[in-house]
Amino acid sequence: MTAVPPEDAARAATLRERIEDANREYYVLDSPSLSDREYDTLFRELRSLEERYPALRTPDSPTQRVGAEPATQLAKHTHLVPMLSLGNAFDEGELEDWEKRIVRLGGDSIRSSGYTAELKIDGAAVSLTYREGLLEIGTTRGNGTIGEVVTANIRTVRDVPLRLRGKGHPPLLEIRGEVYMPFSGFEELNAARVKAGEPVFANPRNSASGSLRMLDPGITAKRPLRFFGYAIALPDGEAPPVRSQWELLALLDSWGIPVAPHRQRCATLGEVHTWASNVEKTVRAELDFAIDGAVVKIDALGVQEELGVVGREPRWAIARKFAPDIAETKLLDIQVNVGRTGVLNPFAMLEPVEIGGAMVKLATLHNFDLVHAKDLRIGDTVLVKRAGEVIPQVIGPVPEKRDPKNPPREVKVPTKCPRCGTPVERDEDEVALYCSNVACPGRQLEGLVHFASRGAMDIRGLSYARIMQLIDAELVHDAADIYDLTVEQLVSLERFAEKSAENLVAAIEESKKRPLSRLLNALGIRHVGEQSAQLLARHFGTMDRLMAATADDILEVRGVGEIIAHAVSSFFATESSRTLIEKLRAHGLTFDEPVQVAADGALRGKTVVITGTLPSLSRGEATAMVERAGGRVTSGVSKATSFVVVGEDAGSKLDKARQLGVETIDEAELLKRIQES
Repeated sequence: MTAVPPEDAARAATLRERIEDANREYYVLDSPSLSDREYDTLFRELRSLEERYPALRTPDSPTQRVGAEPATQLAKHTHLVPMLSLGNAFDEGELEDWEKRIVRLGGDSIRSSGYTAELKIDGAAVSLTYREGLLEIGTTRGNGTIGEVVTANIRTVRDVPLRLRGKGHPPLLEIRGEVYMPFSGFEELNAARVKAGEPVFANPRNSASGSLRMLDPGITAKRPLRFFGYAIALPDGEAPPVRSQWELLALLDSWGIPVAPHRQRCATLGEVHTWASNVEKTVRAELDFAIDGAVVKIDALGVQEELGVVGREPRWAIARKFAPDIAETKLLDIQVNVGRTGVLNPFAMLEPVEIGGAMVKLATLHNFDLVHAKDLRIGDTVLVKRAGEVIPQVIGPVPEKRDPKNPPREVKVPTKCPRCGTPVERDEDEVALYCSNVACPGRQLEGLVHFASRGAMDIRGLSYARIMQLIDAELVHDAADIYDLTVEQLVSLERFAEKSAENLVAAIEESKKRPLSRLLNALGIRHVGEQSAQLLARHFGTMDRLMAATADDILEVRGVGEIIAHAVSSFFATESSRTLIEKLRAHGLTFDEPVQVAADGALRGKTVVITGTLPSLSRGEATAMVERAGGRVTSGVSKATSFVVVGEDAGSKLDKARQLGVETIDEAELLKRIQES
């Protein structure tokens, strides 16, 4: 065997460490520091070195994540310590009964120990054996005592470390956890399978479990699997290196083992109840992976050992189960809603089914590309997800339940708007279909609600219900009709007293003073929101100049891209849009933008982000002040951001600024800098 030059051995070690760091940044921390090109360059260099000098091909090398031949069958492996099952508590009362039982056994010291509350991941349980910090064996749970060896497949899970980080690991240990498939990865996988003419998978959990048991690790490597760890097992007689479950989770994290978010240390069961309620009603809706409850554990490991096990369940832990957020039902039909900007939104009509304590009969489908990617057909049995207060979503069909004698119908993409018959349009590089007719009755209600909203024309008293009432009475058909309303017309309607009618007419009249930027936002032009409306209004100054502008003219506006430029020019090119503009002009609305940007403003050329609640300024007021001083306000923090203005309850934007080293200031400092102009 060719001797390895010391400099090549050192380089290979450096490459292995850097690539594994990059894997952790990407898959665990969600904060990559390397571009795809940089990562691929390092990976190819390491692979080249290993091909030249096979002795450099260590078991923990990133190149070995997919390196095994397909197995003919899965070998068996006995766990160091049995993998236990959890008892269930389906409500707060049953959780309190569990606490009473263990207090009777262990005394009041149980309560003083406190609890660690963790998300209960709906995945496939696995055990990872590390010897001297190096991944040696990966197994499924099996029957709890003996599992199936899936080491080659486990190696393909990118956030499972092949070598533990840091030092001082026990010489031999098993790390217990769950392999799961994120919802986003599951949908992408199914979309790819449909494109390849392959059957789609039913749900993320079964997909993760099935992927782990594939005989060919090359297939597993193509599945978007992830991992969370939550426990360790040691040989008989060895004590854990920490004293509590909370400390154990922190230790796993320091070793490079991904640990599920939103965990909490609770002093009392009451705190557990509060945490679990928040997770079930709010947090669960935001997760990109499935959970079916929470796991509540006595925090002190010593107390856990004293309580022991009954049957195959630990006394010291219990699953606080949540109401199911996924259910099967029948897809009765797919209908289309036309939004305020004309986008055609397909939605599912379902056979009513109870999910998470609510009866669900409608679900969002986003767009027709997704309908086809999921291979949804009318009459299918489908899986529907509902978490917290979010709109239910159709995960996908259950193909094995299709009746060959009565096959479900394929979904046809509409070529005309279902409300007005206008041929639908579709921009390049976009998935949404839309109706370009601003007078389309399907756009009417949502468009009028947006027109009157606070960020647009801010017509106080013109609520959603009031607008529906005006449409039903045929008093309003488009935004311009609002300005024809009289007190006499309003008082003839139900629940409209003379005083409230007078107030509404006065508010409508007051809205005519809103600047051009507010009117542009109110018109509901596709892709044009509050910020882009301000950029356009301040660049062109008047409605007439903007209407006469070409897409190329609009592209000259700093901060406006091709999609917005095309949408704006297309909007003003349609006859229905121009008719509406002239009707609004006749009513005396403001068609210019009075705000002028100081040529020598103190913030000229600065890019600013505002986050959190400021002490005295609203977000709109702060934005206007920055722009008058020559600055530009953006929504996202990047290396190009000049500084971030931070208020109370600042969130991820503050973290991002700190991570990138971007300057952060408060409202007082902002006012000081602006006054310097």
